[in-house]
Amino acid sequence: MQLSEILLEQGLLDSAGLERALKAQRELGDDLGDILIKLGIVSEGSLAAALARQHGLPLAAKADYPTAPLYLSKVSLNFLKASKIVPLRERDGGLALAMVNPADDYAIKAMAMLTGMPIHPCVGTQKEIESALNSLYGDGRSSLDRIIDDAGQERSGDNEEDIERLKDLASEAPIVRLVNSLFLRAYEERASDIHIEPAEGRLRVRFRIDGVMREADSAPKRLASAIVSRIKIMAHLNIAERRLSQDGRIRLQVRDQGVDMRVSTIPTLHGESVVLRLLEQNAVALDFNVLGFDPQTRDRIFKTLSQRHGIFLVTGPTGSGKTTTLYTALTRLNQPERKIITVEDPVEYQLEGVTQIQVNPDIGLTFANVLRSIVRQDPDVIMVGEMRDLETAEIAVQSALTGHMVLSTLHTNDAAGAITRMLDMGVEDYLLTSTVNGVLGQRLVRSLCSRCKLPYRASDELVKRLQLDRLKPEGEIVLHRSTGCDLCSGVGYTGRIGIFEFLEVNDGIRDLVLKRADSAGIYRAARAQGMVNMYEDGIGKALAGLTTVEEVLRVTREN
Repeated sequence: MQLSEILLEQGLLDSAGLERALKAQRELGDDLGDILIKLGIVSEGSLAAALARQHGLPLAAKADYPTAPLYLSKVSLNFLKASKIVPLRERDGGLALAMVNPADDYAIKAMAMLTGMPIHPCVGTQKEIESALNSLYGDGRSSLDRIIDDAGQERSGDNEEDIERLKDLASEAPIVRLVNSLFLRAYEERASDIHIEPAEGRLRVRFRIDGVMREADSAPKRLASAIVSRIKIMAHLNIAERRLSQDGRIRLQVRDQGVDMRVSTIPTLHGESVVLRLLEQNAVALDFNVLGFDPQTRDRIFKTLSQRHGIFLVTGPTGSGKTTTLYTALTRLNQPERKIITVEDPVEYQLEGVTQIQVNPDIGLTFANVLRSIVRQDPDVIMVGEMRDLETAEIAVQSALTGHMVLSTLHTNDAAGAITRMLDMGVEDYLLTSTVNGVLGQRLVRSLCSRCKLPYRASDELVKRLQLDRLKPEGEIVLHRSTGCDLCSGVGYTGRIGIFEFLEVNDGIRDLVLKRADSAGIYRAARAQGMVNMYEDGIGKALAGLTTVEEVLRVTREN
């Protein structure tokens, strides 16, 4: 079976991605696997697993790599690096050899001749093989360690903080390579955020991957100013201003894939802290089915979006996927007969056929000011990135009253809380009941790795405590747990999926709003009318083997 057929069968590659890779292969002449990695279509772990299956070979796990180099006097580091191979161990009268390309007969024959032993190939990822070569046959330092040392040698002991010198340091090759390598690693590990946090004696670097923070390589504290200044220069920020917070944006190409980064800096006790949000262009599937909506919730949302006017709200904390859901709704509404205008801070994804505006408070281009102007642009649909204040909320309500469909987000814990939040902001109850059609509450949970997840029978105690029998009254209740493998880097999870609750604002809910009922009362009424809450939706996905009960409990409350 061809490599592309295996990747297509496993859902790791689609026809559009394959066509794009084949076109690049015709132009560049590289192997298809290398092209897929460079374009960011397939991860190194997924490619290695597919190659292992194609050639009927085992995968080299991290534990398989030796702690001491083999055949140090017989093989050169240059040959091993050029061939992308690492000798693992002698077994069964032969040599186990980790290879990026198991079809490389020349490397296999050369190693057999050098060692006088038959070769047992296995497949490894390029990242792990390069790391093993550096630590075993090199000087024991990673490429990042070398860059850090080079940067330190450039200005070791230089504590002068004048701006011109800081600009020079931030533009020097070692610092540029260090920052670029940080971006590349974050991209390869599917990080959504990079956190650069100065601490006493070191510069701490962490990645947020699938919603969970993970420690990355730290850098010496002496390089903190240069690293932060380099990022500021790339984001067109003022490197001389270190007492106030700043926001900016970086656009760059990583492995031929366009990536936008939202940059936020803030002064702290030990220096400036920087957080970068990675927004990979064309990487998010704007499809309700892919995002994890069950048919019932999806159909109710479609019904709400089909109305000619009103407000559709999406709620949840920061990082819960609200903007992605709004873009997915806009994609469904985006028809030639509709004019759609968005007001965002910032514009995260560009949609063809949609007029998108990015606010700029520094020049008075605020949500409220833009909204006043775009109503005169004769839109059918308006998307407001976030309702942050009463002025913005009132203009959105007035827009809905005058025949526009308005989509927006609110920071509340659940769907029912959005109603009381708008009342607390000062929106009149009679205006609220006349405009809000539906509220979607959501969270993100990590998806189980499809390769290494293990099923288990839920204990009677767990069934009773979580009321699993209420959600699945018949048959044995089977859940899944995460274990960890090479494909998911030992974590047990790959990617995230949404869990949702949709509050339809009907006559019963409107009566409660006019009576100034609190969010708990609105929630109970919605539940009585059949609303599936986020906890139940999450448990349903756990029963379907998409996530774990632990993940659902991490982000929701039991109800």
